[in-house]
Amino acid sequence: MHRSITGSYLDRYQRLAGGGDGADLLPVTGAQRRFVLVRAMDPTGRPDTVPLFFAFPSGSVDAGRLRDAAEHLAARHPVLRARAGVFRGTPVLRTTSPSVPLEEVRPAPGEGVRDALRRALGAWHPDGPPLRLFLARDTGVRDTGLRDADARDAGEAHPAEDVVAVVLDHAACDGQSLARIVADLGEAYLSRLGASDVPADEQAAGLAEYREAVLLQLEAEHRASSPDALAYWGERLRPVGERAPRSGRPLPTGAAELDVAGDPSGVPFATLLDACRSAARVLYGAGHVPPIGYPWGGRPAGASPVVGCFLNTVVFPAGTDEARPAPELTATQWWDDLDRADTPFDEVVHAARTAGSRWSGALDGLLTVDDARRRPALRLGGVTGRETYVDGRPVRAPFAVSVVQGPTLRLRMVWDRAVLDDDLAQDAFAALAGELRAGLPVG
Repeated sequence: MHRSITGSYLDRYQRLAGGGDGADLLPVTGAQRRFVLVRAMDPTGRPDTVPLFFAFPSGSVDAGRLRDAAEHLAARHPVLRARAGVFRGTPVLRTTSPSVPLEEVRPAPGEGVRDALRRALGAWHPDGPPLRLFLARDTGVRDTGLRDADARDAGEAHPAEDVVAVVLDHAACDGQSLARIVADLGEAYLSRLGASDVPADEQAAGLAEYREAVLLQLEAEHRASSPDALAYWGERLRPVGERAPRSGRPLPTGAAELDVAGDPSGVPFATLLDACRSAARVLYGAGHVPPIGYPWGGRPAGASPVVGCFLNTVVFPAGTDEARPAPELTATQWWDDLDRADTPFDEVVHAARTAGSRWSGALDGLLTVDDARRRPALRLGGVTGRETYVDGRPVRAPFAVSVVQGPTLRLRMVWDRAVLDDDLAQDAFAALAGELRAGLPVG
């Protein structure tokens, strides 16, 4: 009888949870399993974090009140007070008290706000709380290093600001959760709530709800790991093999960004995959099949809308042959992939290697799509923050593409300078943008 990796994981988790020291253990989804295991195998100890940065008028942020609001969220949502790790060989989350640190970041002499925030995030220790806050005081001088979401020139002088960074461990958060976290944090701040405002019985009910939702997800992943699905992924990914060398100690990343004209809501995802294929061809040469990962999926039927990570990483084999497939073929292949998109990443890697691939499971590129119209800006006490970017943070793959849908389509690519040359990466970005423009419906 076929036994999937997910099925075996469920058996191990149930045995752990049934033991005397397993009452505070929570199961992890296939997506979370990937983050926990990648972290455990990374010799550099690089964190996988999801940071959001918001700028407020100087002096408008009450640090203690903000920390209390974050701890209120951690008390309400079990994943925000749980530590990811491996217990007796099994990836799990272990719940702790709802503690959220807030670090006030002060630039060192000669250091800008961007450098100070990047330094603070780079010191992230993976064994700490999954939700952390950073507060930096921007004096408003030129060359602060902050690049705004509305493309304001960061080199221009501007009013002094408080920059709040809300940072989550990626094993505790997915894109569906970010909007709720930002909204709930603002509401708790407005109402002056803290962890003590969440009764013990409500915390216990939240634990049970979270555990049930993840178990439903794992059952869906087990069903999606059928022999037919594994045979499909094995054949689909058999030619894949990552091309880029793995980075040693990461350097500050390079970045390129532009707004693309056209209808931002009308971009077919297959067009974005084709654009990433064009970038990969420039970066890695023709005749190679680099693995490009992207998040996809959602919660299974009947699962509560808990805050947590439920999006799988799906792998697209971005062949770079001279005779490139037509966009219609890419779309057809992608739709076929989506029929099996619930198969967990570790199952997919195992299937590919069983089929003869030499792929290790590392990704040569990442693609994410974010609809900024659905995620509110952080609002603290009646003041709405302006979302900003901080460039230069490490990236897990050699290059990563993000597409932000808003009033316009914002295209952004970052790359690991320890792996890729700046000029080559800029050429790849130009190819990416050109391919996207060619396939984008013009509004």
